[in-house]
Amino acid sequence: MTDAWREISASWQGGTAFLGTNKDGAQVQIGKLEGQTGIGPMEVVLTALAACTGDDVLEILKKKRQHVTELKINVRGMRSENPPKVYTEIHVEYILRGINLKEKDVEQAIQLSEEKYCSVGAMLGKTAKISTSLEVLTSDEPSN
Repeated sequence: MTDAWREISASWQGGTAFLGTNKDGAQVQIGKLEGQTGIGPMEVVLTALAACTGDDVLEILKKKRQHVTELKINVRGMRSENPPKVYTEIHVEYILRGINLKEKDVEQAIQLSEEKYCSVGAMLGKTAKISTSLEVLTSDEPSN
Protein backbone atom coordinates (compact mmCIF):
# COMPACT_ATOMS: atom_id res chain seq x y z
CA MET A 1 0.00 0.00 0.00
CA THR A 2 1.28 3.45 -0.87
CA ASP A 3 1.35 6.32 1.55
CA ALA A 4 -2.06 7.97 1.17
CA TRP A 5 -0.88 11.39 2.35
CA ARG A 6 0.46 13.88 -0.20
CA GLU A 7 2.35 16.92 0.99
CA ILE A 8 3.40 20.23 -0.47
CA SER A 9 4.85 23.35 1.05
CA ALA A 10 3.67 26.82 -0.01
CA SER A 11 6.09 29.61 0.88
CA TRP A 12 4.95 33.23 0.65
CA GLN A 13 7.21 35.15 -1.72
CA GLY A 14 5.70 38.62 -1.21
CA GLY A 15 2.73 40.31 -2.83
CA THR A 16 0.21 37.63 -3.67
CA ALA A 17 2.80 35.04 -4.69
CA PHE A 18 3.46 31.66 -3.16
CA LEU A 19 6.01 29.12 -4.26
CA GLY A 20 4.58 25.63 -4.08
CA THR A 21 7.13 22.85 -3.62
CA ASN A 22 6.56 19.12 -3.45
CA LYS A 23 8.70 16.57 -1.59
CA ASP A 24 10.80 15.98 -4.74
CA GLY A 25 11.64 19.68 -5.05
CA ALA A 26 9.43 20.47 -8.06
CA GLN A 27 8.04 24.00 -7.84
CA VAL A 28 5.27 26.20 -9.20
CA GLN A 29 4.71 29.93 -8.66
CA ILE A 30 1.14 30.76 -7.75
CA GLY A 31 0.12 34.43 -7.84
CA LYS A 32 1.88 37.61 -8.92
CA LEU A 33 5.36 38.61 -7.73
CA GLU A 34 7.09 41.85 -8.73
CA GLY A 35 5.22 42.05 -12.02
CA GLN A 36 5.78 38.39 -12.85
CA THR A 37 2.41 36.77 -13.24
CA GLY A 38 2.13 33.26 -11.93
CA ILE A 39 -0.78 30.92 -12.31
CA GLY A 40 -3.78 31.70 -10.07
CA PRO A 41 -4.88 29.26 -7.38
CA MET A 42 -8.14 28.39 -9.16
CA GLU A 43 -6.26 28.05 -12.46
CA VAL A 44 -4.02 25.51 -10.73
CA VAL A 45 -7.17 23.48 -10.05
CA LEU A 46 -8.04 23.48 -13.77
CA THR A 47 -4.45 22.61 -14.64
CA ALA A 48 -4.57 19.71 -12.20
CA LEU A 49 -7.73 18.44 -13.89
CA ALA A 50 -6.07 18.62 -17.33
CA ALA A 51 -2.95 16.82 -16.14
CA CYS A 52 -4.90 14.16 -14.24
CA THR A 53 -7.23 13.25 -17.07
CA GLY A 54 -4.48 13.63 -19.67
CA ASP A 55 -2.30 11.12 -17.87
CA ASP A 56 -5.23 8.70 -17.66
CA VAL A 57 -6.12 9.05 -21.34
CA LEU A 58 -2.53 8.55 -22.48
CA GLU A 59 -2.10 5.47 -20.29
CA ILE A 60 -5.38 3.91 -21.45
CA LEU A 61 -4.59 4.59 -25.12
CA LYS A 62 -1.14 3.07 -24.67
CA LYS A 63 -2.77 -0.11 -23.35
CA LYS A 64 -5.06 -0.06 -26.40
CA ARG A 65 -1.92 0.16 -28.57
CA GLN A 66 -2.92 3.57 -29.88
CA HIS A 67 0.05 5.80 -30.75
CA VAL A 68 -0.54 9.40 -29.61
CA THR A 69 1.96 11.95 -30.93
CA GLU A 70 0.31 15.08 -29.53
CA LEU A 71 -2.21 15.83 -26.81
CA LYS A 72 -3.49 19.25 -25.82
CA ILE A 73 -6.17 19.71 -23.19
CA ASN A 74 -7.97 23.05 -22.89
CA VAL A 75 -10.00 23.53 -19.73
CA ARG A 76 -12.28 26.41 -18.88
CA GLY A 77 -14.37 26.89 -15.80
CA MET A 78 -17.23 29.08 -14.63
CA ARG A 79 -17.23 30.03 -10.95
CA SER A 80 -20.20 30.92 -8.77
CA GLU A 81 -20.69 34.61 -7.99
CA ASN A 82 -20.77 34.13 -4.22
CA PRO A 83 -17.91 33.08 -1.94
CA PRO A 84 -16.22 30.68 -1.88
CA LYS A 85 -16.73 31.00 -5.68
CA VAL A 86 -16.34 27.31 -6.49
CA TYR A 87 -16.47 26.07 -10.05
CA THR A 88 -20.02 25.29 -11.12
CA GLU A 89 -19.31 24.44 -14.77
CA ILE A 90 -16.14 23.09 -16.35
CA HIS A 91 -15.51 22.19 -19.96
CA VAL A 92 -12.59 19.95 -20.95
CA GLU A 93 -11.54 19.95 -24.60
CA TYR A 94 -9.21 17.18 -25.78
CA ILE A 95 -7.22 17.67 -28.99
CA LEU A 96 -5.21 14.63 -30.05
CA ARG A 97 -3.02 13.67 -32.94
CA GLY A 98 -1.55 10.27 -33.55
CA ILE A 99 -0.82 7.50 -35.95
CA ASN A 100 -4.10 5.86 -37.05
CA LEU A 101 -5.88 6.95 -33.84
CA LYS A 102 -9.32 5.43 -33.50
CA GLU A 103 -11.82 8.00 -32.25
CA LYS A 104 -13.83 5.24 -30.56
CA ASP A 105 -10.78 4.26 -28.46
CA VAL A 106 -10.15 7.89 -27.56
CA GLU A 107 -13.78 8.33 -26.48
CA GLN A 108 -13.56 5.21 -24.31
CA ALA A 109 -10.31 6.43 -22.73
CA ILE A 110 -11.88 9.79 -21.87
CA GLN A 111 -14.96 8.08 -20.45
CA LEU A 112 -12.85 5.78 -18.25
CA SER A 113 -10.86 8.77 -16.99
CA GLU A 114 -14.06 10.67 -16.18
CA GLU A 115 -15.93 7.80 -14.56
CA LYS A 116 -13.21 5.78 -12.86
CA TYR A 117 -9.67 7.11 -12.71
CA CYS A 118 -9.32 10.90 -12.50
CA SER A 119 -9.42 11.84 -8.83
CA VAL A 120 -9.31 15.58 -9.56
CA GLY A 121 -12.35 15.27 -11.82
CA ALA A 122 -14.15 13.20 -9.19
CA MET A 123 -13.62 15.93 -6.59
CA LEU A 124 -14.57 18.79 -8.91
CA GLY A 125 -17.63 16.87 -10.06
CA LYS A 126 -19.09 17.31 -6.56
CA THR A 127 -19.65 21.03 -7.24
CA ALA A 128 -19.34 21.44 -11.01
CA LYS A 129 -21.03 20.04 -14.08
CA ILE A 130 -18.13 18.78 -16.20
CA SER A 131 -18.57 18.49 -19.95
CA THR A 132 -16.09 17.36 -22.60
CA SER A 133 -15.40 17.65 -26.29
CA LEU A 134 -12.91 15.84 -28.47
CA GLU A 135 -11.03 16.46 -31.69
CA VAL A 136 -8.79 13.89 -33.32
CA LEU A 137 -6.55 15.53 -35.92
CA THR A 138 -4.94 13.92 -38.91
CA SER A 139 -1.21 14.44 -39.32
CA ASP A 140 -1.67 17.27 -41.84
CA GLU A 141 -4.13 19.35 -39.77
CA PRO A 142 -2.68 22.18 -37.63
CA SER A 143 -3.39 22.00 -33.91
CA ASN A 144 -5.02 24.96 -32.13
